[in-house]
Amino acid sequence: MAGFIAEQLGSDKALAERAGLLSKTDLMTEMVMEFTDVQGVMGMHYARIDGEAEEVAVAQNEQYMPRFAGDALPSNPISCAVALADKFDTLVGIFGIGQTPKGDKDPFALRRAAIGALRIMVEKELELDIHALVEKSRALFGDKLTNDNVGEEVFEFMLGRFRAWYQDEGIAVDVIQAVLARRPSQPVDFDRRVKAVSHFRTLEQAEALAAANKRVNNILAKNNVTSDAEVNTALLSEAAEQQLAREVAALTAELAPVYAQGDYQQALTRLASLREAVDNFFDNVMVMADDEAVKQNRLALLSQLSRLFLNTADISVLQN
Repeated sequence: MAGFIAEQLGSDKALAERAGLLSKTDLMTEMVMEFTDVQGVMGMHYARIDGEAEEVAVAQNEQYMPRFAGDALPSNPISCAVALADKFDTLVGIFGIGQTPKGDKDPFALRRAAIGALRIMVEKELELDIHALVEKSRALFGDKLTNDNVGEEVFEFMLGRFRAWYQDEGIAVDVIQAVLARRPSQPVDFDRRVKAVSHFRTLEQAEALAAANKRVNNILAKNNVTSDAEVNTALLSEAAEQQLAREVAALTAELAPVYAQGDYQQALTRLASLREAVDNFFDNVMVMADDEAVKQNRLALLSQLSRLFLNTADISVLQN
């Protein structure tokens, strides 16, 4: 598992595998059996005495980081790989036998493991995907797991830990919910979205656009509009819908590379410029026109507008 993660990070797979292989050996020593709080520390010293590579030795200690809230994180990619492997092994293994935390009871410290893994990936800016890590870990267990839904349960659990973590950091609940609606599976990507939506809320256009998006979502939901609906410009007869269509098309093209780079803050800042066109559209255009083709075309336009924002988050859930 550690080797797999190291590969994802572009680091040394062999060193990570060696560090992972040795990661629990010090637990069998009399020193650690007598003084349990030196686990990992002794492993590091033993590895150095045995002539292991320094990164392998350091990983014996740093695999347990962060040990508590606010603790330091692993210092290098090999240590990060081993620490993440250990935490995902614990999460997938325990969830895989149906021993999920219930209420305040968490005998296997799964919440701490999840928060620790998220902190490492976010604060170290590691481009790793939770689904991929869970699936790899599950595969390594072979047929030992009894819970067929372990992948989705671990993912949902980690999303819940994200919410708790950001709330502790003072992030507004509705900002977190807006991002959770998109279910990002890369923690560092999740973090960028949260920061972007938090910034978006400070803009003067945010309240009006959040309300407009809520209205758009309600209209689309009631009319079963497909997400790939296309706009026929020949059917745009009102000046307000023509203006909105032009701006949506221009921003769709402009922001494609921005979204590809994960620069959600820049994207939402640019989308704030749509406020006037959106307000003008709803003030002057009847979406539910008598002509079915015109109606469907306007619904397609609203669908394109919605998708622009949903590339980052569902801002319709933002409160005033």
